[in-house]
Amino acid sequence: MQGAKPDFNADAAQRGAALRARIRSGELNRHTSGLADDLVQGNLVILPSADAHNFLLYCQRNPRPCPLIGVGEIGDPAMPLLGQNIDLRTDLPRYRVWRDGELVNECEDVSDVWRKDLVAFVIGCSFSFEWAMRLEGVPVRHIEQDCNVPMYQTNIETRAAGAFGGPLVVSMRPLLAADAIRAVQITSRFPAVHGAPIHIGDPALIGISDLSRPDYGDAVNVLPNELPVFWACGVTPQAALKRAQPSFCITHAPGSMLITDLLNHQLASN
Repeated sequence: MQGAKPDFNADAAQRGAALRARIRSGELNRHTSGLADDLVQGNLVILPSADAHNFLLYCQRNPRPCPLIGVGEIGDPAMPLLGQNIDLRTDLPRYRVWRDGELVNECEDVSDVWRKDLVAFVIGCSFSFEWAMRLEGVPVRHIEQDCNVPMYQTNIETRAAGAFGGPLVVSMRPLLAADAIRAVQITSRFPAVHGAPIHIGDPALIGISDLSRPDYGDAVNVLPNELPVFWACGVTPQAALKRAQPSFCITHAPGSMLITDLLNHQLASN
C-alpha cells in the first residue's frame, strides 16, 4: 500500500508485535479468535500479479464478504499500514497453499514458496466486530466454547470479476432475538469488517441444510430459543479461488488470521 504509515498506538503496536512473534516462532499455532480482542485481524489472499487486478475488482464488487483493509506491493511480504515489521510469510498461525484451484498444503510458514511476483490482499475479519459485541454484553458462542466460528457456503452468488466468482460464505453466531437486534445495530458500524448480518433465521433459505456440519470451522451449540445469525465471511475468496483456479495462491487457513497493530475502534463508522 502507498501512503504514510499510520500513527499506531504504542501499546497496541507492542501487543500486536508480541503476538506475531509468538506465531512466527511456532509457539502459537491455533485459531486467533479471542486473541487480542481489541486488535484488528485480517483474512489473507496472496496471488501472482497477473491475477491481482481481477481479484481486486472482485473485492470491490463484493465489499460485504471482501472488505479490503490492505493491499501489498508486488513481491513485498510487509504490510506497513497494518503493523510494524509484519512478515506475511511467517506471521499467521496456519496457511493454505493452492495450485490450479486445488489445496496442496497447509503449513505454518510460506517463506519457501514466496515469489517476487506475488501481491498480498488483507480482508477485514468478523473477529473485530465480535470485540464490539462482547463489549456491549452480546455473547459470542464459539468464543465461549473455545473453538473456531462455524462457516457455511450458501446459495447466494457473488458478483464475478474475470474468472473470480462463486458462492457467498457466511459465518454464524446463535443469539436470542433481543441480542440479534443489538448485534445488527453494533455490527452495522463496522462495514470494514463485513458490517451487518446478511440473514437471520431459517438457514435453508440461504442454502444451508445442517448447522451441525459447517463447511469450515467448528459447529457450536444452537439452543431452541436462539436464532442463527449469519454474516458475510472473509473465507468467501477461497470459494472464488476454487472456481478461478489460479496457477498459484496462498491464503490463511480458516480462523488463522493476521493480527495487526490497528485497534478495532479505528474501523468503526460514526
